[in-house]
Order: sequence, then C-alpha cells, then structure tokens
Amino acid sequence: MKRIFLFVLTNLAVVGVLMVVTSLLGVNRFLTANGLNLTMLAGFALVMGFGGAFISLLMSKPIAKWSTGARIINQPQTAQEAWIVQTVQNFAQKAGIGMPEVGIYEGAPNAFATGAFKNSALVAVSTGLLDSMSKEEVEAVIGHEVAHVANGDMVTMTLIQGVMNTFVIFISRVVGYFVDKVVLRNQSDGVGIGYMITVIVMDILLGVLAAIIVAWFSRQREFRADAGAAQLMGRKQPMINALARLGGMAPGELPKTVATMGIGGKMGSLFSSHPPIEERIKALQSAQS
Repeated sequence: MKRIFLFVLTNLAVVGVLMVVTSLLGVNRFLTANGLNLTMLAGFALVMGFGGAFISLLMSKPIAKWSTGARIINQPQTAQEAWIVQTVQNFAQKAGIGMPEVGIYEGAPNAFATGAFKNSALVAVSTGLLDSMSKEEVEAVIGHEVAHVANGDMVTMTLIQGVMNTFVIFISRVVGYFVDKVVLRNQSDGVGIGYMITVIVMDILLGVLAAIIVAWFSRQREFRADAGAAQLMGRKQPMINALARLGGMAPGELPKTVATMGIGGKMGSLFSSHPPIEERIKALQSAQS
C-alpha cells in the first residue's frame, strides 16, 4: 500500500506541476478561455492513464495462464514438480510473501512471475528451461522470479506505466488544442482537424519517450531481482551460472503482458526490458557477498 500511495502521489505531483507550468506560461488562461478546461483534462488523463494500467495488472495472471498455456501444479505428479513447488515455497517463506501459484508451460527456456498482489502471484517455468539448465540454475531462476514478486515489481511497473500514460494523454491534448486554436486559428466552437492530427502525432512521439523510460525502470528492476535471487540462495554463483547459461541460448518469447517479468527478454536497445546478460553477470560479480 505504501508503494501505491507514493506512486499515486507522484502522479498527482506530475499533473500538478504541469498545471502550474501551463499557468505560469499563460497557456492555462488562454486554453481555458478558449474552451479547454485543464482541470477536467487532468482528471481525464489521470483516470485514463491509470485505468488501463491497473486493469492490465488485475488481469495479468489469468491472461498469462491463457496465453502461455501454463498448467498450474495443484498436486505434483512427478518428483520434479514436487521439487519446483517446494523450491517456490521455500523462497516465498524466506522473502516473507504468500505462496504463489506454481505453473509449468511448454516452450523455449524462460520463466516469469505475474499477479496483482504479492500474496497471490504466479511463478511459472518453461519445459525448455527445465530441460536445458541444471537443478541449481533452475533454482536460481525461480529465486529471481520470487524476488520480482517480493519486490512488488508488477505493481511498480504498472504505476510507472500509469504515470507515463497520464503524462502522454495530458501533454498531447494541450499541444493539440494549442496548435488548433493558436497556430491554425480555428474559430469554431469545437476542435478541428489540426487538433486531431496533432494529438495523434504527439501520442506517438511521447509514447516512444514513455516506452524508453519504462524500459529503463524495467532494466534496473532486473538487476535487483538477480541480487534478490542470490540473497535467497545465500550465494550468487548459481544466479551467475544461470545467466551465463541463458546467454548461450535464445530465450523463449513471452506474451507482452508478462514479458518484462521473464528471466530473459529483448535486449540491446533503449526499448529493452532486460539488460545485456554480460552487464547482469558483472553486477552480480561486483556485488558484496
């Protein structure tokens, strides 16, 4: 709850700053006089920006199950399944969170964690991961995913996305209205084509910027999850070994809704959700034991 409160407060602060800046520049008076109510726009941006992000978060677990075809292990049928469930349980107890659901899905090497709440999350591993990694390396990957849950990363990323969405919606419509009424001098009561085109263009441009910022936060979160796995295991070498092994393979593609929570993902650009494997290994090696 503290995390949610702080990010909501941050989002309100962002909107507040935008309102103050437009007021100081005189834009607020002009736009209000010409039909754009910035207070109502701020409220609209807040609802739309956070609404979609939170709906996505609340639906993340059922969507992940459906999109990956993950089979939830309610009653382990094999020794391997029993070991996976026990490993997740041990890490969850160490991390101080509720026992997540545990799943296995068919696919190339990867794993993910998802869910709206720490105490009712889902941790799933692929058959490719189980087949290609040693038991200790799989354990490290599971620790990485449990660390994501314990760190509240699903909520954090949702809130950051909400802040970015609000920023994009608010700014694009203010700029669109300014272009329509000031630059193109549209004198009609409603908005014209200039507004609509500008909003679309600004949504795209600001959306790209927002995606870069969200991806940067996602990469920092991966470093913390790697360190969390090392802490849960009591040593960092298994996580280093797992990353080295992953670096020699092509990680399985995950649905967009859970891609940022996987052990591996798209790397090598400003839009990458995961840092390069080499950087992650270096960060673990340089960390204090």
